[in-house]
Amino acid sequence: MIRAGDGCLEVSGAMTLPCATGLLAEGKAAFADPETVLDLAAVTDVDSSSLAVIFGWQREAQRLGKTILIAHPPKEMLVLAEVYGVAELLPLA
Repeated sequence: MIRAGDGCLEVSGAMTLPCATGLLAEGKAAFADPETVLDLAAVTDVDSSSLAVIFGWQREAQRLGKTILIAHPPKEMLVLAEVYGVAELLPLA
């Protein structure tokens, strides 16, 4: 689930395969500002699809001429990004 927070978008719950399509669409629809910070502090579970969602958000933001930044990514997400060799591609805040 994504909701507007204090100057950012707060993502909560699982970022796993069953939720990926919905999160991708929900995030894309929320990119109103030139720069959007997505706060992942309340994310409870991740798998490799969480990286696909982030990169999908990033592609959509670039297509719109906007920027996204990821704040408070779960440690497990960072480990997955390292394992897959894409950690340097994450738009971390």
